[in-house]
Amino acid sequence: MKAEELRGKSPDHLRDNLAALKKEAFNLRFQQATGQLENSARMNAIRKDVARIKTVLNQKAAEVAK
Repeated sequence: MKAEELRGKSPDHLRDNLAALKKEAFNLRFQQATGQLENSARMNAIRKDVARIKTVLNQKAAEVAK
């Protein structure tokens, strides 16, 4: 997921996407704890995607505040 793609989406869609990613991260943490996680790089990718979405949401909020 690229930041440019995210900037074109609505804040509501971004929040939905953020909730889905957080849910997936939660499930991956459980898989890691039980030793069932096959792709540990996915955890890092999800964490970065969450940060990108939060950054874009904060930028959109700052634009509206101006």
